[in-house]
Amino acid sequence: MSREVVRPYLINKDETGAVRLTVRTTRYNSQGYPLVSSALQDELFRTTTEARAFARENFGAVSGEYALK
Repeated sequence: MSREVVRPYLINKDETGAVRLTVRTTRYNSQGYPLVSSALQDELFRTTTEARAFARENFGAVSGEYALK
């Protein structure tokens, strides 16, 4: 069982070189095991800064909630 905290916003590059944002939500089952679901956003970004700004404006993201891949 993984107890590692999952950051709610994943920023990574796809195969075409565009930057993509994935929003992840974590909930816990009755035994305390984390269940993570993710939703890839439709928007494409040129830079990670644009993706962070989008997450901040649309989802209320704050510094430290981003993971880069």
